[in-house]
Amino acid sequence: MIRTSLRWAALASAVVTFAACQDQLVIENPNSGNTDKVLATPADAENLLGSYYKRWHSGVYGSISSMESMMNIFAFQTYGSLANECMNSHAPFSGAGFTNNPGNTCQANKYRLYSIGSEVNRVASSFLAKLQPGSTFTLGTPARDLRAIALAEFLNGLSLGYIAMVYDSAGIVGAGTDAEDAGPLYHYTVVRDSAMAAFGRAIAAAQNPLSGGANGFPLPATWIPSPTTFTAVEFVKLVRAYRARIRANVPRTPAERAAVDWAAIVADADGGLTATHNITTNTVTGPAIAWRGQYSTFGLWHQMTPFIIGMADTSGSYASWIAAPVGNRATAGGNPFGMATPDRRFPQGASRAAQQADFAIARDCSTANTACPRYFVNRPTTQDQTTGEGWGLSQFDFVRFYGWNIAGDAGQARNGRTPLFTLEELQLLKAEGLYRAGNYAAAGAIVNTTRVRNGLTAITVFDASTPVPGGNACVPKVPRPPTFNTIGCGNLWEALKYEKRIETAFTHFAPWYLDSRGWGDLPETTPLFVATPYQDVQARGKPSSAIYGTGPGVGNAPNSSAARGSYGW
Repeated sequence: MIRTSLRWAALASAVVTFAACQDQLVIENPNSGNTDKVLATPADAENLLGSYYKRWHSGVYGSISSMESMMNIFAFQTYGSLANECMNSHAPFSGAGFTNNPGNTCQANKYRLYSIGSEVNRVASSFLAKLQPGSTFTLGTPARDLRAIALAEFLNGLSLGYIAMVYDSAGIVGAGTDAEDAGPLYHYTVVRDSAMAAFGRAIAAAQNPLSGGANGFPLPATWIPSPTTFTAVEFVKLVRAYRARIRANVPRTPAERAAVDWAAIVADADGGLTATHNITTNTVTGPAIAWRGQYSTFGLWHQMTPFIIGMADTSGSYASWIAAPVGNRATAGGNPFGMATPDRRFPQGASRAAQQADFAIARDCSTANTACPRYFVNRPTTQDQTTGEGWGLSQFDFVRFYGWNIAGDAGQARNGRTPLFTLEELQLLKAEGLYRAGNYAAAGAIVNTTRVRNGLTAITVFDASTPVPGGNACVPKVPRPPTFNTIGCGNLWEALKYEKRIETAFTHFAPWYLDSRGWGDLPETTPLFVATPYQDVQARGKPSSAIYGTGPGVGNAPNSSAARGSYGW
């Protein structure tokens, strides 16, 4: 008998009520092959498929026990000294890697996205197998079949695409794969290509002239809970946006990212979202976004280390902070670090008291259906954190989605509309493609959109070297070679990266890690990817010698650690 991982249990367990148990499936027998049982009738098959966007979403966003905690710490998107979800054991400059030995403390976090993503791939492909050419199985009309095929291929693209962004290798399940066959492990570039192909098939199914017939598009509202009605046109926009995101973020190094087909990304951005994609969250039935909800105590879950946000400073604090050795930054630039900036995504004012008066979350964004006027808050002084690495401490917390976290759309915490793919992200992906093609003016026009809207001076000279305007008050400021203990005004490229980071913080899975990896901005020795989880290696009957980790350390995968980055850290 071929050994199979527990992730293949989805089809056997789908007879339970899915919404009541998104993260723990009841398993009858993972080796029994109950595909025919679960997909026996068209209604059963369609109902199962229609629940699996939520299942994919739960694998990426549904729990704080995920890779996001460690990746966000590594990329300076947040800082916390807590041991929760392996945060404090994955601080930069500590030599931490992604261990993969059986029983390691973080094993559940490292397995979640992989296992649930692989399950989604299996379920979607098993559904597609029922509708292969020559089959008599149908949901009732050609349009209804095409609608379901489009969703199934979209789920294949999402599941394989996210696995390719994070892991070294994975199994790939196709419509012709036997239910008992775990199959070989494929390199992440092959997994990526399979995701791209699935997205293409999803688009083709949605654009098939027959998809507009009886019981075709739009998607049922429960399939992808959102304020958007997913007509075929809107569905294709969403698929193309995800295809652009994944294509850009699979690369592990600057060389790999530079080699991406940026013309295809620009084309997908032009044919993708025309407004921010929101989902409608529900704490009972899902989907949920766990890390976006961690605001319970200031300074513990969403404290911003100064490395990136300090680039907005115009007071001199960041210059003092950068000038100090990393180990001596606890008091450099303030205790904890404070700054002033014209960027209106941060609280305004020259002093801490002025910034606290400018924006207070209890006053300004704690009621239902209220967007915070700032993305970051200068927290109440009494709630500053004093433990942890000094370079991790600042006065600022990320609170952009605080209103949703506290009151949602109608007074229920974390229930209601919230962004999952912002238009700004897609446009800045386009800007990167234009920049890499040498079309600096078009890239700069996109960068200026969010700069000017948020109080920063427009860039007027479009090239690869001219500093952004503002003199001593420029934003962003970046560490300068060769010693990287002084700062200077960044150029258009740095302005693009700054806007991308500020606009995407906590909007989706580990955005700063994925971008910084491809830009060459991660701290030295940061692991560049996650090894295929040991659970999947063991399930394939491989010896313990086939299990490895990533990042620094004896026995870890070669070339799996970041080199010293463009900022010198």
